Amino acid sequence: MDQLQDWLQLEWKAILLPTQPLLEIFVRGTLTYIGLFLIMRFVMRRQTGAMSVADLLVIVIIADASQNAMAGDGKSLSDGLLLVLTIVFWDLVIDWLGYHVPFLQHLSNPPARLLVKDGATLPRQLAAEKMTMEELTSLLRAHGVKDLAEVERAFIEGDGRLSVLKRNPGDEGGDPDDQTTDRALG
Repeated sequence: MDQLQDWLQLEWKAILLPTQPLLEIFVRGTLTYIGLFLIMRFVMRRQTGAMSVADLLVIVIIADASQNAMAGDGKSLSDGLLLVLTIVFWDLVIDWLGYHVPFLQHLSNPPARLLVKDGATLPRQLAAEKMTMEELTSLLRAHGVKDLAEVERAFIEGDGRLSVLKRNPGDEGGDPDDQTTDRALG
């Protein structure tokens, strides 16, 4: 019975009171979010698929911050909650700035990059995306493209998806607004 009472007693101070200065938690969360956002924005653009970089980043960091707070890893619940709120705050700020400040829009939502023009690949663009010809042809096949000549334009979008504008049968130039398809990179 004594063991059960000992087990049921909680140390509310350790659970609820911050173990680190609140400003330190905010600064750590801010620097972690911004650092990982920049790395994922400029290094891992294509690998994220249909999920935006900011969405993926928020999920990963919140999962880690929550795990530390829940596991009692030397951190209180308030430490973990403040860190989660800091991350959500910066996610909202970056989204808001990307929407309201045109200069910053390209930071949060990178522009599409042209990979195929008039049935011909653009090698420099493929190299910039670190995409091989095999990867490109595989993605084009997923869009029902059998021959590169069928493609008027193909873009890799800022979120990593491939958009393909097919030529009209019998057209040399094609209409870039015709048959737009959009599928996530796998």
